[in-house]
Amino acid sequence: MNVLILQPPVMQLNTAYPSGAYLSSFFQKNGCTAKWLDLNIELFYSIFSRQGLTKLFDLCSAQALVLAEKAERSGDEGTSFNLRRYMSQKDLWINWIDFITAMLRGQGFESAHRLAFGAHVPRGSRMEQFLAGLDHDLTTDDCRSLASFALADLADFITIAFDENFSLVRYAESLTVSESTFAQVEKGADSPVLKNFYEPVLENFVCPQLEKLISKNHGKPVPVCVSIPFPGVFAAALSTGRFLKNKYDEKIFVSFGGGFVNTELRDSSEKELARYCDAISYDRGYASYKKLLEQIEEKDRNQRLIEEKIYDMRKFVRLTNDSLGKLTDVSLKNQASDVKLTDGSLRKVAVLEPAEASKEELNFERQMTSSIVPVFDDIDFARYPRLIDDTNPMHRLWSDGAWIKAYMAHGCYWHKCAFCDVTLDYVKSFCMTDVKKLYDGLLEQCEKKGIYGIHFVDEAMPPAAMIAFAEENIKHGSPLTWWGNVRFEKNFTRDVADYLAAGGLIGVSAGLESATGNGLNTIHKGTDLESIVGACCAFKEAGILVHAYMIYGYWFETPQDLINSMETLRQFYEAGLLDSCFWHKFVLTRHSRVYDEWCRGMHPELKVIEEKKVPLFAKNGLHFEGEKSSEKYGPSLDYSLNQWMHGQDLKKPVFKWFNFNVPHPDVGNDFIEKLIEKYEQRRNELFSKPLPENREKVRWIGGEKIEINTKNGKKIQWIYMGELQEAKAGCEERKLRGRGLCVLP
Repeated sequence: MNVLILQPPVMQLNTAYPSGAYLSSFFQKNGCTAKWLDLNIELFYSIFSRQGLTKLFDLCSAQALVLAEKAERSGDEGTSFNLRRYMSQKDLWINWIDFITAMLRGQGFESAHRLAFGAHVPRGSRMEQFLAGLDHDLTTDDCRSLASFALADLADFITIAFDENFSLVRYAESLTVSESTFAQVEKGADSPVLKNFYEPVLENFVCPQLEKLISKNHGKPVPVCVSIPFPGVFAAALSTGRFLKNKYDEKIFVSFGGGFVNTELRDSSEKELARYCDAISYDRGYASYKKLLEQIEEKDRNQRLIEEKIYDMRKFVRLTNDSLGKLTDVSLKNQASDVKLTDGSLRKVAVLEPAEASKEELNFERQMTSSIVPVFDDIDFARYPRLIDDTNPMHRLWSDGAWIKAYMAHGCYWHKCAFCDVTLDYVKSFCMTDVKKLYDGLLEQCEKKGIYGIHFVDEAMPPAAMIAFAEENIKHGSPLTWWGNVRFEKNFTRDVADYLAAGGLIGVSAGLESATGNGLNTIHKGTDLESIVGACCAFKEAGILVHAYMIYGYWFETPQDLINSMETLRQFYEAGLLDSCFWHKFVLTRHSRVYDEWCRGMHPELKVIEEKKVPLFAKNGLHFEGEKSSEKYGPSLDYSLNQWMHGQDLKKPVFKWFNFNVPHPDVGNDFIEKLIEKYEQRRNELFSKPLPENREKVRWIGGEKIEINTKNGKKIQWIYMGELQEAKAGCEERKLRGRGLCVLP
C-alpha cells in the first residue's frame, strides 16, 4: 500500500511540522510506503523566488497603483508612498529575492555587504524601522535580521495589494475562526494566493508524485492524509482536497486530521465537506488508519471502497460521495441520504456518530504512541529559512533554527486546568514514549539530516522523561540541543535543572497563565507561585532560558486581579526570572473543564451566552457575559511586555501603561523577591544535607578535577558553567552541589 501525506500551508517557515513525520513512521511500521510532502515550504518558494515575484508583480501592479491613488485621495500618504515604492523597486525585489532567501538559509553571505551598505537594494518599512532602531553600527552580522524583515515587508505588500488573507505564517485564519457559515469559510480556498500560486504547486509538484503512487497501488485507492494543525492551514487544506478529488476521484481517499479538526470540527455535520475530503480523522487516528488500510487491502480492485462498513471507528466521521454504496452496522447521526452540494452534484453523504473505541483499539493506539519515532526522511532541512524576528534569545527560538519536532509524551500528565480542552484526547489521554528508543531514533534522524536541535511539542514534558532523555544525551556526549513545554512545578529543583542543562536543555516554555494565588487556584493550575518562582530560579541558575504564557480576560477576573497579575509578572522580569512571555486572551471553549463543570451546574458566576441560531461552522469557541470588557487591556499588556522582554521600563508602575484609569496593584513590591529568598533558603538547606546512600542518584557533571598544591595544602579546581571552581582536596562531596555535583530524585 502506498500512502501520501500532505502538509498544506501556511505555517511556521523555519522547519517542518511533525505530523507528517509521525504518520510516515506509523505507515512504514505497518507495511506501507509513505511519501510526505511539505507544501508549506513549496508555496513559500513559489512566491518568494525570482519567478514567483515576477508573477506576483505582473498580477497586482495595476491594482497596487489604483490602491495607492485611492490612499492618497483619502489622506493616507504612508500607504500611498509604500505601494508606489514597491512598484518603483519591483525589479530590485525580483533581482534580490533569491539572495535574501539564501541568506536566511545560511548561504550567500557574500551579498550581505551589498544588502547592508549598497545603494541599489530594495527597502521596505520594516527594514527601515529595523535599521533606525539599531543601537550599534550596522554590520553584515545584521543582514539575517534585515533579510527577515525584507520577507515581512513583501508579505505586507501581498496582503495590501494582492490577497488580504495572506501572512507569512498563516492563511485566512481570521476567516476560519470567525463566526461564519461553511459557505463563508470555504471562500478562502478561492483566494488569490491559493488560486495563482498554490494550485500550480498541487499541479506541478503533488500530482506527479501522486500519480506514481496510484500506478503502484494496483487499482486500490491511495490514502491521502492532509494535516490541519491550525486554523491558518484550513483554507489551503480545502483547496488541496478539492483539487485532488476533482482530478483523481475514486483513485484516492482523502482524510483530514490534526489539531484544528480535533477541536473545531469535532461536532461538525457539514455535508459540504464531502467536496473536499472523504473522511475526518479525529485524535491520534492510528487505530482508524489501521482499519482503513485493512479494508482497502480486502477490497477487490474493481469495487468502490465505500461500499462496506469501514467507518464505524470513533476516529472517523465518514463523508461519502457514493450514490450506490450501502453503509451497514454504523451509528448514524443522519441516515445516508442524497444531498445536492453547492457545486450542483448529487452525492450520498453520511455523517457518522463517533463510537466508543474497543479495548483492542485503545491498546493499539497506546502501543503506537509509545513506540513511534518520527521519520524526517522526506524533508530537506537546508531549504527552510531561519528568520530572526526578535533580538530576545528565547522569543526567537520559534522561528530561528531548523528544529526537529517530536514529543516525549502524548497528552498532559496534569490535564486539569480549567481553561484547557481537557475532555479531548490530545490533552487527557496521557501516554509516555519509550525515552531510550526515542532518543536513539532522534539521534539517528539528526545525524542523517545534520540538524542537532529538537523542539519537543508536548503539552508538558514529564520531568522524569526529561531526566531520562538528558541522561541518554550525556552518555553520547550531549550532541542534541533541545527545548519544549513544561509545567512550572516543585520537581524542577536546582539539581534537576543543572542535570537537564548538562544534558542539552536550553529553554523551557510553560503556562503561568494567572500570576496571582487566587487565579491559579481558580483555574486549577495545580501549583502555586512559590513553586513557580522556585522552578524559574532553578532554570535560570542553570543557564536555561524561560518563557511564560499569560492569559487575561478570565470569566472570574476583576480589573484588580489583572493588574495584580501584571505587577507580579513585572517583578518576575525585574528579578531576571523570565526571558520572554506572551499574553493570550481567554477563550471559553466547548471542550474545556470549566465549560464541562458549568454544564453540570457549577460556576454560577460564569454566564454562558446561548448559541446564535445560525449554522456556525467552527463550534469550539463559546461566548460568556463580560468577555469583551477585557479587550481594552490588550494593547497595553502587549506593549509593556515587549519593553520588559528587552530590559526596558522595568520599574515603571504598571498602572501607568494604560491611558484609562486602572486600579493600583495591591501586591507588595518585594513579593517575588521574598519568594526568591524562600527558594534560596530551601536550596541551601538541601545542599547542606548528606548525600543519599544510593550512589546512582549522585551525578558529577562538572568536568575533570585538577589537583594542585598550595601553601595551605592540596586543592582541586575545575571549570563549571564557564567559571573556575575550587575546593579543598578530600572535602565532603555535598559541598560540591550546585557546582558540578547534582542529586537526582
